[in-house]
Amino acid sequence: MRKNSEMREKRVKKDKIASRVMFGLTILSGLIVFVMIAGLYLRARPIMAAQSFKDLIFSSSWRPSRGEFGFFPFIMGTMWVTMVAIAIALPLSLLVSLYLSEYMSSKPREVVRSLLDLLAGIPSVIYGVWGMLVIVPLIRRHIAPAMGIVSTGFSVLTAGIVLSVMILPVVIHVSLEVFSSVSAELREASLSLGATKWQTIKHVLVRKSMPGIIAAMVLGVSRAFGETMAVLMVAGNLARVPGSLFDPAYPLPALIANNYGEMLSIPLYDAALLFAALILLVVVLFFNVVSRFILHKVEGRI
Repeated sequence: MRKNSEMREKRVKKDKIASRVMFGLTILSGLIVFVMIAGLYLRARPIMAAQSFKDLIFSSSWRPSRGEFGFFPFIMGTMWVTMVAIAIALPLSLLVSLYLSEYMSSKPREVVRSLLDLLAGIPSVIYGVWGMLVIVPLIRRHIAPAMGIVSTGFSVLTAGIVLSVMILPVVIHVSLEVFSSVSAELREASLSLGATKWQTIKHVLVRKSMPGIIAAMVLGVSRAFGETMAVLMVAGNLARVPGSLFDPAYPLPALIANNYGEMLSIPLYDAALLFAALILLVVVLFFNVVSRFILHKVEGRI
């Protein structure tokens, strides 16, 4: 009995130690984001001390050699490209995932899912090359002239199309998992009451899966915000606020990737690029927090 009691105490101690270690690692992983924000803030303090926050965010003057660092064109370029990608990718991915989940038979579905997984694993630079060889000439020679616009093809629309193709597999894959988690009894109950297949999808499947759909959208948007290489290759990289879909853009990730490590002999240039990284991180974090709040409200309603 005493031996069993000692073994039990040892197991309890081991469980407590393991629990505390895992708790510590969990807290540490959660603090990484705040450590990154703090690090970027400390490195970006010189530029924030030299210029007001209002000038940094809302000024369009980008002349590093003169000490003028206005991030408004880069912020707007990021927003333009991301919104175009979302407008293309989210409706398309939702419809594709619904078709794969509810209409396509199992064997073709697995083939398509394998292709989507392959598409998600392609390096971003390959998407950039594809955009330069296919999408840029298509817009320059056909789409822009059809609308009476002269464009080089390196534009917001090009970057949005390439980016939408990149985030499609992510959103579709997550949406498929969400739809498959909805029980077959709910579908059968709806159909037994006389609802059509589309009515069942619209009023039962989509409604029940709405929290997961929102989570998939958040994941896709977060990927779109931070994508660098492919966007850098096709966006045009002109430090000017876009006026239309056919104007070039210069998103924040492209600014950082294009210039970090170069021209750092210019005063405050290093701090300015780290301030751009801080803006990008805060925007993505803010978007995720707002999305979690919306997700909580939707779950409560359902």
